[in-house]
Amino acid sequence: MEGAGVRLRRAFGFGDTSEFDPFLLFDDFRNERPEDYMKGFPWHPHRGIETITYVLSGTVDHGDSLGNRGSLGAGDVQWMTAGSGILHQEMPQGDPQGRMHGFQLWANLPAALKMTAPRYQDVVSKDIPEVTDDDGTKVRVIIGDFWGKSGPVQGIAADPRYLDVSVPPGKRKTLPVEIARHAFAYVFEGGGTFRDSSRPQGVLVERTDGSDVIERMDAGDRSLVLFDRGDEVTVQAGEHGIRFLLVSGKPLEEPVAWYGPIVMNTEDELRRAYEELRAGTFIRP
Repeated sequence: MEGAGVRLRRAFGFGDTSEFDPFLLFDDFRNERPEDYMKGFPWHPHRGIETITYVLSGTVDHGDSLGNRGSLGAGDVQWMTAGSGILHQEMPQGDPQGRMHGFQLWANLPAALKMTAPRYQDVVSKDIPEVTDDDGTKVRVIIGDFWGKSGPVQGIAADPRYLDVSVPPGKRKTLPVEIARHAFAYVFEGGGTFRDSSRPQGVLVERTDGSDVIERMDAGDRSLVLFDRGDEVTVQAGEHGIRFLLVSGKPLEEPVAWYGPIVMNTEDELRRAYEELRAGTFIRP
């Protein structure tokens, strides 16, 4: 439960940051009941990070302390650089059937850019290039370069690649990843198996007799798969195909001081940020 009462699934976050560096947190907010998301994420601060919001269904209305206002619809992306500090709100609205689905990823900013000026990059769905390979695999290139296409979001500190990949049923696909990057996949439709990746995390299941058992399964809906450093990712799609986000970025390898929505490099910087928040000096001219 986050914000004022939004139910979501957190794939990773608020733990050891080294495995996913430069990424800090990844949330899947997917609901079909308006009462599970309508209260949204009212005004809150950010400093020292960038947030990436990708909407699949419904809309997210947003506003901030700089006077920006807007709405993200299905297929749209927003990359917000919080930098030196921003106050903003994000309020989800369902589609005509009441469904709301989207993702939010947090990317860390290096020390040299922690206090950079805040900025937004809003991208509508039609401006995101999509490539279809001969075997029917489709890739939406949101950020970075892939298969001769460049994503519309530019100038991001972590130099990431953010792809929305769909592989048809039964197909095996190998996708390139730069060798010096951390990469992960998040499955949100269908299922399959990934080669040379972490095993799917065990899920604790309660049996009818009251005992518990750890179940392991193929990478299906809401599975997070972490890859070691290498130059490719291979996926075997299951009988219903597979759709997943493939995200990679260049590790910052810097110390992290993190509390709530503010991420700095030292505890002193973190303490100062919260003092400024209480004093009303958090937002820089």
